Amino acid sequence: MSAHLKYRADINGLRAIAVLSVLFDHLGLPWFGGGYFGVDVFFVISGFLISGIILTEVKAGDFSLARFYERRVRRIFPALAATLLGSLVLAWIYYLPFEMKSFCKSLLAAVFCVSNLFFWGKDGYFQALSMPKPLLHTWSLAVEEQFYFAFPLFLMLAYHLVRKKIDYLVITLFVFSLAVGLLGAYYRGAAAFYLAPARARELLLGALLSLQVFPELRSRFNRNLASLLGLAMIGFSLVYFSADTLYPGIASIVPCLGAALIIEAGRSGDSFVGSLLATRPMVFIGLISYSLYLWHWPIIVFHRVGFLPTDGYPAYLDNAFLIGLSILVATLSWRFVETPFRNKQVSAPTLYRFALAGAAALVISASALWATNGLPWRFQPQVARAASYLEYDPRPVSRAGTCFFEAEYSHADIDPEVCLHFDPTRKNYLLIGDSHAAHLWYGLAKEFPELNVMQATAAGCKPTIDPAYHEDKRHCRRLMDYVAHEYLPTHQVDALLIEAVWREEDLALLPHTLEYAKRYAKNVVLFGPMVQYDASLPRVLAVSLMKNDPQYPFQHRLPFLDELDSQMAALAQRAGVRYVSFNKMLCGPDRCETSAADGAPLMYDYGHLTVEGSTLVASFMRNHGELP
Repeated sequence: MSAHLKYRADINGLRAIAVLSVLFDHLGLPWFGGGYFGVDVFFVISGFLISGIILTEVKAGDFSLARFYERRVRRIFPALAATLLGSLVLAWIYYLPFEMKSFCKSLLAAVFCVSNLFFWGKDGYFQALSMPKPLLHTWSLAVEEQFYFAFPLFLMLAYHLVRKKIDYLVITLFVFSLAVGLLGAYYRGAAAFYLAPARARELLLGALLSLQVFPELRSRFNRNLASLLGLAMIGFSLVYFSADTLYPGIASIVPCLGAALIIEAGRSGDSFVGSLLATRPMVFIGLISYSLYLWHWPIIVFHRVGFLPTDGYPAYLDNAFLIGLSILVATLSWRFVETPFRNKQVSAPTLYRFALAGAAALVISASALWATNGLPWRFQPQVARAASYLEYDPRPVSRAGTCFFEAEYSHADIDPEVCLHFDPTRKNYLLIGDSHAAHLWYGLAKEFPELNVMQATAAGCKPTIDPAYHEDKRHCRRLMDYVAHEYLPTHQVDALLIEAVWREEDLALLPHTLEYAKRYAKNVVLFGPMVQYDASLPRVLAVSLMKNDPQYPFQHRLPFLDELDSQMAALAQRAGVRYVSFNKMLCGPDRCETSAADGAPLMYDYGHLTVEGSTLVASFMRNHGELP
């Protein structure tokens, strides 16, 4: 921080809440489902502190862009470079070739401060869960650095040109960014999440606090009231937000305002919440929060691919170990990497030489590994072949862009002559649902040539006629309304095939949908949950081959799907519709089918079928008479 600003211990405590929220959310701990909002809190804090530094120095006639960017380099790059280097070493040891290629691209994006653009571009439906991403969290650093590349120039010009109206200019920018974020959350969710124009509102809220545009809370009662309300808003977000919350939409305002109230309350004096945040444990976590944010996610991700062999231990011990290790590594990083550079124990020329040399080394290493396709010679040929399916192209099996849509669309985008053509000379089967349904189409069309298998599928769209379920996904609602209320009543299909990425909460939606479907389809077939594993199947198979352990895939199967499969079978029986259990089709008491005859994995990620998998599943259906 600049010498012009006083130190505030309560802000370090607020940093602690932010980073621990993110850490606990990433570990999947109960009651921390909304912990991702910690990044928003970080943005508000950063906007307050950095804007305060700039404004104070500009007003004193002491602001220097060179000195500002030097501070940013000291603050950001050394710890980031150490994290990137450590992650690169672990990726060399544990990552399969395609994982290594993807990692190297993300490393280059992190070095050049464009991680948010990289992960936004890679945020397609199929790639969202298809591989571990240890540098995914660096998107927030990119947003912050992009903002601070331009914002100091804006503040300098605004102060010298329209000094008395600078508050209004920042308020205008804040309102504009707020509008972009709120609208973007509804219409372009990934862009609103990753890109700076939508996220700038959080940093600008901090800037407004530093401009002191809000009334000062002079009385201790008002400070206590504001800070307690702020803490309650953060706590509410932590407990009641989840991955299903539309974010960063209106919901994102709650934790940001909570953080703003706590910061504003501390401007005029102490408060009960401020005293809690200023306790030594909270301040310490706040001090190491940057390093803890950087290191915790690579530690968690590499733990999942075998870096920390804790299989067999209870989940609470596993999580406690990861928390402890993350704090230990962060403390070492803060003490031996962050502190020497931030306290100017390293001169500016040495800092820049280190930064340039470190960046060059990382760029050259990542580029070489990328250019060599992730060095597949590190693995045996059969391992490399199984791992190659991590970069499998799913479009042929799903007819992506024609009959299956990954992004925003309307039902009018589906080509009726290709996807919904009704053939009076054959039996007509209509396949509806999400991506898991789409990947069945290829095998059904190939193994049942006597059938006309039609398709109406879209990413993330559960096949239900309940409009409330698709309240936040209007494109899903339009598609399902079209199928249920326009297409089916005018085209009596011989069978309606229903499949999705099922979860237990979906069971309540199915009875009404099945009863409705029976009115318009001669037969209704409900497919159960696809067999899934705790990692992408190509990785599971590759590790199985490396370990020479045929039981490894079965040990990593997701067990909760067994109970869900039984519940869905009972539900289908009560509804009087045919049920197809992939669990029984593909799995026995101690093993599951994971590969086709030629060794190709049946799935390319957690549950999406390859061409070989779709064909094998459909052949099982024909051989066992699963379809009417």
